[in-house]
Amino acid sequence: MITLITGASHCGKTLLAQKFLERYKTPYVCIDHLKMGLIRSGNTTLTPEDDDKLTEYLWPIVREMIKTAIENDQSLTIEGCYIPFNWREKMDADYLSHIRFICLAFTDGYIDRHFKDIADHASDIEARLDDSDLTPERLKEENDYYREGFWAYDEDVTLIDEDYEASIESLLD
Repeated sequence: MITLITGASHCGKTLLAQKFLERYKTPYVCIDHLKMGLIRSGNTTLTPEDDDKLTEYLWPIVREMIKTAIENDQSLTIEGCYIPFNWREKMDADYLSHIRFICLAFTDGYIDRHFKDIADHASDIEARLDDSDLTPERLKEENDYYREGFWAYDEDVTLIDEDYEASIESLLD
């Protein structure tokens, strides 16, 4: 089984992937690591700020990694924000039947009530070198972007509104 995890920054994509690893021993790939490897190695002129272009650049590579894992009957979790809204395109039904898609998003109310908690837990799994631009407004905009974008393609979005831990735990079953 392939599990795709996406969503806005700070919503817990990497945390959920880590929990899949710990509970089910399913390895995971962080698309951010692939991005930075390609950027640092000079294999692209894109920069970490080129989000839309990075999605176009990275997704075909990630998509073919997914197909290869399915063909080899391997389980894998792939997490990151560089999964396009139309990710199902160029995937036939045989591949899609082996993929579980998860999009995490905070509601505006959750951000209002828990912004300090979100900021305090930003580096629980990975060190964030510079998080100075994290604001409730920016977080709301990003979450709106992911919710609306994936809903436009009839994808399910896990809305985190009340109990964060319970929301994450429900996805592990």
